[in-house]
Amino acid sequence: MKPDPSYFDIRIATSEIDLLAAQRLRYRVFVEELGGDGPMVDHDRRLEIDEFDPVVDHLCLIDTRRSKEALDHVVGVYRLLPGRRAAEFGRFYCDAEYDLTVLRHSGRKLLELGRSCVDPEFRGGSGMFLLWNALSEYVLELGVEVLFGVASFHGTDIPSLAPSLSWLHQHHLAPPALRPVARPEGYQSMDLIPAERLDRREAIVGMPALIKAYLRLGGQVGEGAYLDRTFNTTDVFLLMDTAAMSKRHREFYTSRWENT
Repeated sequence: MKPDPSYFDIRIATSEIDLLAAQRLRYRVFVEELGGDGPMVDHDRRLEIDEFDPVVDHLCLIDTRRSKEALDHVVGVYRLLPGRRAAEFGRFYCDAEYDLTVLRHSGRKLLELGRSCVDPEFRGGSGMFLLWNALSEYVLELGVEVLFGVASFHGTDIPSLAPSLSWLHQHHLAPPALRPVARPEGYQSMDLIPAERLDRREAIVGMPALIKAYLRLGGQVGEGAYLDRTFNTTDVFLLMDTAAMSKRHREFYTSRWENT
């Protein structure tokens, strides 16, 4: 069964109302649902805002049945920051948590993904399919070679996250030439459980759906997790080589929708 896109639109936000709706969705997910906060969060207007918003592209999934006036028409969002624009701005978002020196010296065309979230009604459905396909088109248009960003586990209870973090470290560690390291102030080792004691099922079940999807597309992780107390998350650095992703992307979505 193919996804029905009849009531969806997808676009880079070009209007103030799209941006506000994206920030409202982020507030519902990151602040109300996950318990996060930040110095620029506007609790009165229920908007999750930070200093990167004027610099990035906001890839928005629009539900055309919902009201723009109520700021609930954006039901999915990716924040996209191309490497050249980050250089002009002075930094990537991930610079606050990871040392990105190896990526900057790689000579590859970079794209940072951030603040990814989807309305609970559309998680895992056709909306996510359309959002990821639009992301692929954006990547191809810019000639991006490496995508990266942080993905989050909810909470900072490391013993409960240890199976998943250990599995990532032991099976999906990026090669040294592309492996950022978490900064010391928030560094948390992911090498927590010996390989012989790891239960694959327990490790995979404990991972957020977005991380599992990245792994299916060939995603790899950096060295160490980062404890983000402000957002109440344990973050891992994920990167994808687009040469590997293109083939895996087709296989992933073909199998997913042909077997639905």
